[in-house]
Amino acid sequence: MESPDVESYLKKHYIHRSNWLRAAVLGANDGILSTSSIAIGVTAASSSSQPVILATLAGLVAGALSMSAGEYVSVSSQTDIENADIEREKLELQETPELELQYLAQIYEQRGLKRETALLVAKEMTEHDALAAHVRDELGINEISQAKPLQAAAASGAAFTVGGILPFLVTLFAPLKNMEYLLYASATIFLIILGAVAAKTGGSSVMRAILRVTFWGTIAMGLTALVGHVFGVNIG
Repeated sequence: MESPDVESYLKKHYIHRSNWLRAAVLGANDGILSTSSIAIGVTAASSSSQPVILATLAGLVAGALSMSAGEYVSVSSQTDIENADIEREKLELQETPELELQYLAQIYEQRGLKRETALLVAKEMTEHDALAAHVRDELGINEISQAKPLQAAAASGAAFTVGGILPFLVTLFAPLKNMEYLLYASATIFLIILGAVAAKTGGSSVMRAILRVTFWGTIAMGLTALVGHVFGVNIG
């Protein structure tokens, strides 16, 4: 019997995409919603297209930079915590190796192995790579879940830019009279496409993703438009 091709088998799953996909979806969703909401709000209080275009462009640039920087800082904080925990684990393995072995065996036992089997597995894993075993099974850090600040920042910033450019193009070419409605309609379409692409990429339910992003997106844009109408000071 041939041994299974593990690499091919893992490609059937999508969890390895979770880090960059989360950042990309968040960035694109925020890009569409932020720039569309800014444009809708300013349109409701403006009598010409120029303020709408300038406000939307400023929101697009600032939002992309903010999203990228914020993602990098937040994920870097996670990386710092992970690295600190790994260093503590190294020290514990040096100072109390037998205690760490017993703790690792207890983890395997709690997962369903018999005590003798759990201890045997813990010993073999320790002999192979003690630190890797504890980092993975005690701390829960692995290649899939491990924080990658630069990857997350790049994915988030680029996705925000792509998402934000779409409503910005609407402000460039749409007449002011119908701009508010065109922005709302186009943003909804963009969100539907985003939800479908994200679901396909992640192997999840397309309909659920579409309903989720469009529902919350509609609320966000509706509230922004309301603010623009309520505080509709004429801004040129």
